[in-house]
Amino acid sequence: MMRIAFDTSALIKRYIEEPGTARVLEFCAQASEVVVSVLCVPEMISALNRRRREAGLSFEEYAAVKRELAGDMEEVTVVPLTPAVISLAITVLENMDLRTLDAMHVVAALYSGCDLFVSADVRQCKTAAELGLKIERVG
Repeated sequence: MMRIAFDTSALIKRYIEEPGTARVLEFCAQASEVVVSVLCVPEMISALNRRRREAGLSFEEYAAVKRELAGDMEEVTVVPLTPAVISLAITVLENMDLRTLDAMHVVAALYSGCDLFVSADVRQCKTAAELGLKIERVG
């Protein structure tokens, strides 16, 4: 079993069917521990609401996913924004080509000592690999 960190672009595939969903579900089943940044849930809610406004996700579907997400978060390790995490993020941002929120997901994986980082973002995966994380790109 493995400690697996997910960024929002990957974790949302657990709840919304899209390319990469099957692989994300496999990783979730294999994980002894799922790790996310504290920013993951607000980003998920933002993405789900954008889909509700633009892509036809009904309010009922949104509410069901939100309930499932809230239940799942009780069993997930959430990496908080601590001074140590912020310091590591600053170092990453000064040395790598990433946006702030993307860097925070990579930093959460680094800080928590994960065995695997899963993302759908090409640049994020490239940076995570350069920082020594084993990565899987989904979708």
